[in-house]
Amino acid sequence: MASDFDELEDLVMADMRKTYSEQVIDHFRHPRNVGVVPDADGYASVTGPCGDTMEIFLKVRGDKIATASFWTDGCGPSIASGSMTTELATGKSVAEAWAVTPKDILNGLGGLPEENEHCALLAADTLHEALKDYVALKKEPWKKGYRQR
Repeated sequence: MASDFDELEDLVMADMRKTYSEQVIDHFRHPRNVGVVPDADGYASVTGPCGDTMEIFLKVRGDKIATASFWTDGCGPSIASGSMTTELATGKSVAEAWAVTPKDILNGLGGLPEENEHCALLAADTLHEALKDYVALKKEPWKKGYRQR
């Protein structure tokens, strides 16, 4: 016999499937690459127009992104967008990661409702800012010691 909690979870999931793709639900419920990367080579924190903040941390080896992780205080679509963005960036060169667009994130997630598409933009913007930070620190590595995160 299913518990009240299981029944509630089934109802919530059925409701979510009316709005979100299976990829969005999967990345929201089981986000990839969540957390802080100590001593990141590239880091950014961006707050979107909706008030959600996303952070992206990059470790670069050679010219390839070896590790990309994120943290957000945002909604399910923000979590899913951050998760997908780190998957898209990991293993790519810095130039290839720079080419990741909100459309790539939306495609990877199977789309988002129009009112949530800004979450993909927030994730892409945060990735690009983390890449800018990486490039700037590569030129002046001494500044890494003064970074807040």
